[in-house]
Amino acid sequence: MYTAKDYSSLIGMDGLSEELLKNHFTLYQGYVTNTNKLIETFDQLRKEDKMGTPEFAEMKRRLGWEFDGMRLHEFYFENLGGKAQIDKDGRLAKKLAEDFGSYDAWEKDFRAVGAMRGIGWAALYQDPANGKLFNFWIND
Repeated sequence: MYTAKDYSSLIGMDGLSEELLKNHFTLYQGYVTNTNKLIETFDQLRKEDKMGTPEFAEMKRRLGWEFDGMRLHEFYFENLGGKAQIDKDGRLAKKLAEDFGSYDAWEKDFRAVGAMRGIGWAALYQDPANGKLFNFWIND
């Protein structure tokens, strides 16, 4: 089973209000709790041999949503609070320039994705098939 991590050390960081962070901590806790509940439900459905039922299918879809919410919040929190600057000569900066034309062009694109209306995530993704970087919107 999963245990929610403590990210309260992020409170007080520049750029994000305490209210915003606490709201995200609450959402995160809910995703962890619901992921655990759904895993328990699947154990029971398997014991009852109900894996081909509509209930199983809907719960499986829900688990993906809850699990993604849990993990994406962990990635988000764990990437906050640092003071490091991008190494413009590093591998990531070079790959961003290769795929987007420049680091600044990538950042502009990423910020545009992050500013889109809706509930979701802006994420930098590398296609394992060809290595190309993309800024994607992930729903919910």
